Amino acid sequence: MTEMQKTMAVFAGSVNPSLADGIASELGQPLGNVKLEKFANGEIYARYIESVRGADVFLVQSVCAGSGYDVNDALMELLIMADAAKRASARSICAVISHYGYARQERKAAPREPITARLVADLISAAGVDRVIAIDLHQDAIQGFFDVPVNHMTAMPLFVDYYKNMGFDPEKLCVVSPDVGRAKAAKKFQTLLDSDIAIMHKDRPRHNQSEITALIGDVTGKICIINDDMIDTGGTLCAAADTLLARGAEKVYVCATHGLFSGPAFERIENSNIEEVVVTDAVPVPPERQNGKIKVLSIAPLVAKTIQCVYSNGSVAKLFE
Repeated sequence: MTEMQKTMAVFAGSVNPSLADGIASELGQPLGNVKLEKFANGEIYARYIESVRGADVFLVQSVCAGSGYDVNDALMELLIMADAAKRASARSICAVISHYGYARQERKAAPREPITARLVADLISAAGVDRVIAIDLHQDAIQGFFDVPVNHMTAMPLFVDYYKNMGFDPEKLCVVSPDVGRAKAAKKFQTLLDSDIAIMHKDRPRHNQSEITALIGDVTGKICIINDDMIDTGGTLCAAADTLLARGAEKVYVCATHGLFSGPAFERIENSNIEEVVVTDAVPVPPERQNGKIKVLSIAPLVAKTIQCVYSNGSVAKLFE
């Protein structure tokens, strides 16, 4: 097949249609027409209203809760859309997964636990997906769970530009890793901002509960920026902010790629000592919540450039050079 014969088709899952609209707009083409419904018993149905035969299909889905779907509905819809595209003779299928659900279950932390992140990767491959574009996976090693190519993108440049434009004095800035697992990412963030760095240590007595047990680094008089990959219930970040302020920090800002904001997260953040929380639209945030302390940046331009590179066989790595 020659380059002139190639066609691109971008389709949106049900969870984050606004992000898919933004991506399609950046690519200069309309979203494809796909019928997505639920049967009365909750089963999910998908049918492409237009032909995808011979097309390079890109499926945009956030595997998280949103638009009346829970995380399992979102995953199942993605699998069904991939299977439908495969059976409709698509040339290739790329899953653009802006949030990879089950990513926190990427290892066995205790006996007789599953490695669900690997199971999800197997399901996606089995459904017929030929390539995955992911945004800030919980651990880089999750890429190795896939038997298909993975383009692992990061929203870090968005956050770097955002904080540089705020005009902070680099000598007063301190990037804080909320746990040891994020230390490598925090180091990269610190280098790009030319700031100091501090690392926190936390324990998890049980799921969705954490305790800050140590802080490595001096934050006295500093404007601290906590960088994480996701915010779930917000408990960790609020505890981290309190710890930093108790150690002499001047202000605390937070940025994270995925704002899940489960349970009491919105109320916790609004009542916390955090100055501002910046997330991306990789996970849909209700418009009525995009005020007060929560600000949303769009990753649509970055994802669109990645899709264009993949489609035209260009270098994705050059986007970050």
